[in-house]
Amino acid sequence: MYRWLRRLISGPAAPARQAPTTHVPPAAPMPDSAPGPGPAAPAVPAAAPAPTAAAAMPAADARKTRPPVPFELLDLAGTAWNAWLFGRADEGGLELNAHEAQVLETLAAILSSQQSGAALVRRMPGLIPQLLQSLRSETFSGSALSRTISSDVVLVAAVIRLANSCYQTTGASVTSVEQAVILIGQEGLRQLITTVAFRPIIDVHSGYYVRRLAPILWEHSERCAVAARKMAPALGIEPFDAFLAALLQNVGLTVALRSMDQVTKGEPQLGSGVFWAQLGRDTRRLSVSIAREWNFPESVVRALDEQGGMRKGAVMSPLGRLLMLVDYLGKLRVLVEQGVLEDGDARLFAGLPGDAAECYALLEGTRSA
Repeated sequence: MYRWLRRLISGPAAPARQAPTTHVPPAAPMPDSAPGPGPAAPAVPAAAPAPTAAAAMPAADARKTRPPVPFELLDLAGTAWNAWLFGRADEGGLELNAHEAQVLETLAAILSSQQSGAALVRRMPGLIPQLLQSLRSETFSGSALSRTISSDVVLVAAVIRLANSCYQTTGASVTSVEQAVILIGQEGLRQLITTVAFRPIIDVHSGYYVRRLAPILWEHSERCAVAARKMAPALGIEPFDAFLAALLQNVGLTVALRSMDQVTKGEPQLGSGVFWAQLGRDTRRLSVSIAREWNFPESVVRALDEQGGMRKGAVMSPLGRLLMLVDYLGKLRVLVEQGVLEDGDARLFAGLPGDAAECYALLEGTRSA
C-alpha cells in the first residue's frame, strides 16, 4: 500500500526552509541521560560492556538523537489529555475495573492473532485510486475530475469546504465542485484525497466512544500530519513519510474504540490512569503492526515504535523525534483551545528543541480537509 500511495501522491520535494527567526526561549537544557564513556577497555574485549549508541556519539550529535520532549512534559500532557479525553476529573483509581480489563484482553487477542488490526481499518475505496491516478497527469481534466468527485458525497463536502476555507478572504463563496477543483490545485487535491481515504467512518450507529473520541483523535492526527509534512524538509526527512507517520499514529487507538463500545454497551465507564497507560502501549503496538502489514517504509514503522518510551540512552530517528514533537505540541494545542491548559505557559516548552515554536504555530487550526 505504501509504494502505491508514494508513487501516486509524491510530488517534487519542497525546498529547505530557513530557520525561524523567533522561538520560545528554552529553559535549562535537558539533563544528559546517556551514560558517559567508561574506562579504557582491558586486554580482553569481552570483559568491557559495549557503549550505547548515544554514548559513542559526539555530544552535539547525541543531543539530536535523544527524545525531543522531556519525560516530565510527556507525562503532564498525557495525564491532562487522558482526563479531558475520557471526561474524568481524576485518574479514576489505580486499578483496572472489569470493563477496562476486558478491553485490554480484547486488544491482546488481536495483537497475538495471525490477523493484524489492519483488517479492522477502513481500506481505500475504489474511487480513491482512480482519482489519485488522474492527479498524476500534469494535464488532468478539471471537468472530468469534478464529475468523478461528484459521485462521492464525502469528497464533495471536503473539496468545497477546503476551497472556501482557502479563499474566504475574497468574500465569495465556492458552491460548485469544478470551481473548487480549480482553486485548490493539483497538489492540494493529492493531500486532501489521501486524507479522506484514511479518515475513519463514524455513523449514527456508532457507540459512545467512537462518536466522542474518533473525531478528536482524527483531528489531532490530521493537524500533526500537515505540520510534520511542513517541518520535514528542513530536518532532512521525506515529507510524505512524515505525513503518513503522523496520520497513522492514532489508528490503533481508533480501532480500539469499537472494542470499548462493545464491552461497555455505550456507557462511559473507562479512563483510569493505569488503563490509559496499558491502552497506550497496546494501541501503539497495533499501529506498528498495521504499518508493517501495509508495507510502509521501515522509517515510518520505526518512528511509530519509538514513541513507546524514554529509555536511558535511547537513540531516536529523525522521523521519530519529529513525530514525538508534533504529537506533544498537537495535544497542547487542543488542550489550550479547550481551556484545559493555559496558553503561553513557558513551562510547557522547557527543554524543547529550537524549532518547537514554529511547529506549535503550524498546529494552530491546521487541517487538510
